[in-house]
Amino acid sequence: MGSTAAAPCHIVAVPYPGRGHVNAMLNLCRLLAARDGVTITIIVTEEWLSLLGAPAALPDLGLRVRFEAIPNVIPSEHGRANDMVGFMEAVYTKMASPFEQLLDRLAPPAPAAIVADMFVPWTVGVGERRGVPVCIMCPISATMFAVQYNFHLLPPAAAGGGASPGTSSCATRTNIVLLWHVNISANSSRALYADITGSCFVENYIPGTKSIRFADLAPTHTDALLLDKILEAHSSVKKAQCIVFTTFQELESDAIGAMRQNCPVYAVGPCVPFMALQEHKASPDGDDYMAWLDAQPAGSVLYVSLGSFLSVSAAQFDEIAAGLAGSKARFLWVLRDADACSRVRGLIRDPDAGLIVPWTNQLRVLCHPSVGGFFTHCGMNSTLEAVYAGVPMLTLPIAFDQPTNSRLVTEVWKNGIGLRDMARADGVIGRGEIASAVDRLMRPDAAEFQDMRKRVTLWKDAARAASEEGGSSWKDVTSFINFVSR
Repeated sequence: MGSTAAAPCHIVAVPYPGRGHVNAMLNLCRLLAARDGVTITIIVTEEWLSLLGAPAALPDLGLRVRFEAIPNVIPSEHGRANDMVGFMEAVYTKMASPFEQLLDRLAPPAPAAIVADMFVPWTVGVGERRGVPVCIMCPISATMFAVQYNFHLLPPAAAGGGASPGTSSCATRTNIVLLWHVNISANSSRALYADITGSCFVENYIPGTKSIRFADLAPTHTDALLLDKILEAHSSVKKAQCIVFTTFQELESDAIGAMRQNCPVYAVGPCVPFMALQEHKASPDGDDYMAWLDAQPAGSVLYVSLGSFLSVSAAQFDEIAAGLAGSKARFLWVLRDADACSRVRGLIRDPDAGLIVPWTNQLRVLCHPSVGGFFTHCGMNSTLEAVYAGVPMLTLPIAFDQPTNSRLVTEVWKNGIGLRDMARADGVIGRGEIASAVDRLMRPDAAEFQDMRKRVTLWKDAARAASEEGGSSWKDVTSFINFVSR
């Protein structure tokens, strides 16, 4: 929906080269480009331009959005998970020079602002040198962002805490959580401890982080090297002109309100591809799974998608398959790996139990009336899509902001059931627990389901109202465009 007459505003968008980050930026750019006067140039690597479908089938984000590419100066997306820290280091150190060279070649008008992913920190320095405002897009939850932004507020090492460096409560189930806080300015590290039998809530130290526990920061924030890179990014983030959250005010009011005390903040979400739902073009792949969904009873299908980057262990994978087989729910499971598909079919012998596909249009699936639940890793894009679609979640977080998102789902928003706290001593959630949780989520006659369904509907209505003209996110999009156009 276009706004009233507005001055021309050219925005250069720079996503972090990872699937979830790129998708979040594309969704944000679609929202911005729908406003009058806004044009956007999205800059990715040549590899990512190819992954997005160049030259024949780039995402259609409207006539005012174009793509440009810099050379492949970083490792391939296909090996990113093998060395996450090394990949981040390459992003931090190798992309700035070709990016600036590309900026020099861009056709007029000059950019009014650079909108960059929080993990592309060098953009802040580029903006400073060129006199261009840099606005940080946050593709993680505002709650997780608040924790990272204010990590220095967490408690120092407890004297005589009894834990040794390298110990993690999530692995050992002791009463000590060990974190590593890298003091970048002093170029040194110090251990952080918190007694989870006492002050276990992060909110005791960082405002706006309701219900989040120190244990929810593992494993990502207990990895010294990875945490070092995260906090290094935030040292640049704090110099940016503003923060743009892909969430929306009503969903994370505590964290967003707390962050507004630090810097200009715009919550413009849910940044999901809802504008594309009516523009969907049928494809051979899509026809099969959508036709299958059409044939299922309303609310009977559990949609299973555990992300495209990180994966669960082989033991956990088998327990998930066996748990689904033991439940009473039909399922639609997204599995890209052919060996994994064969393994599932061997574990789930009933051919009528569900359908396995390599890809789906996820938001379109979640909005289908036959889908009654979403088994998810709780990445922020997926979480926002579930909220927008009005589908309750069964959460199995792995890393990054996923455990925090899961905690929000289960204890703050109360629109899902968490599996993480059901893990055995070996860290694996058993098939019995999974089957029971699936049946609880999908059983329409249970009192627990009825209460959850009411909350799911409330959040769905809130998400859609925020995006409509006059809603909180619509207003923040308008304010953001005015901010960068001034």
